Amino acid sequence: MMRLFYFLLLLILPFAGFAVATDTVITSPGQGLRISILTCGAGEELYASFGHTGVRVRDDRSGRDEVYNYGTFNFSDPDFYSSFVLGKLQYYLERSSFRDFMYTYQVEKRSVKEQELNLDSTQQQQLLQYLETNLLPENRYYAYDFLFDNCATRVRDIFPAVLGPEFYFGTILGNKPLSYRAIINQYLAAKHWERLGINLLLGSKVDSVMTDDGSMFLPAFVHKGLEHAQFRKTHLVSQERVLLASERVEQSRLNGPMWLMLGILILTVLAYLVRSFSYLKVAVRFVLLFVTGLLGCLMLFMWLGTAHQSCSNNYNILWAIPFNLPLAFLVGKKRGWLRTYALAGISLIIVSLIIHLIGIQTMPLIELSPLLICLMYVYMDLYKNNPPAVVPVSSTEEATS
Repeated sequence: MMRLFYFLLLLILPFAGFAVATDTVITSPGQGLRISILTCGAGEELYASFGHTGVRVRDDRSGRDEVYNYGTFNFSDPDFYSSFVLGKLQYYLERSSFRDFMYTYQVEKRSVKEQELNLDSTQQQQLLQYLETNLLPENRYYAYDFLFDNCATRVRDIFPAVLGPEFYFGTILGNKPLSYRAIINQYLAAKHWERLGINLLLGSKVDSVMTDDGSMFLPAFVHKGLEHAQFRKTHLVSQERVLLASERVEQSRLNGPMWLMLGILILTVLAYLVRSFSYLKVAVRFVLLFVTGLLGCLMLFMWLGTAHQSCSNNYNILWAIPFNLPLAFLVGKKRGWLRTYALAGISLIIVSLIIHLIGIQTMPLIELSPLLICLMYVYMDLYKNNPPAVVPVSSTEEATS
């Protein structure tokens, strides 16, 4: 169950900056105001898998050096866990000192890049006023969404809002079609359990092709968009610098879920092909039906019972059938309806594979293929070993015969 909790965590916390906010002293801007965008690299921990974005404001005359951070949430909120699971966790904008902001990334050995903005004093004041307005109690909170509303998209939206139609981002994706799921999988390439979990919970929405604007749900893509962004036909970024170089080395890891699924497949084949393993067959059948049913219930809950937009329209539910959960306790006796259910289960697995092949929703088949084969064994056995459903004969038909 902890794995499932971590998968949910990935939906909610990947762009978190600080779990607990700190108060800082507000200083009035002077003439030496400078504003820049900070892009922080990915970290080892689950919540840091996709990096982070912040807005740095410096005033050389007053000594002010602060970061506006849209990735803040209150872990001590008594409703944290319920809001967390239901997708209603409120993030908010917080201002902290640059030194405090950088400390986390120094400790975690994560990179921090800075893009200083080429704006005149009027435009800087407008941007700062936008941030200060967002910082007001009635404006600072927002309903976080993994793909569509997070610390990166909030920073992305500052520029068209403040600078107007004379501003535009540079090209990010070019002509390369890329889905949300594909880029998420790239970021989680070495985190196999997390990648599998998020692929199971995220629905077909994440298989849509990203636009340049949509791609900026990731901090690195906001950074790329700003590299060639222009305002009034002048490059918006005056200079870039690396404040912290990453010292992390991504280690290749054994694909644990794949090997686990292969092990389950071997057990399933032995259970169904070796007659002396009848008790193993019962155990394997129960576990497969119970686990896939439980997983299907979770998917259904995340789709219909929460506000997570990215979990809707999840066609993994076709093979992870919620009804498998009670079925796990009912397959011990011969029943005609079990034969019909088994045929439906086989058909739904085939439909889910077709949905995968035509690109409506991509499944992690490297890990799932052995599991789907195991389910086919279970359904085929139920189909063969249960009698056809008996259709009641009416009294009229009996009299005629």
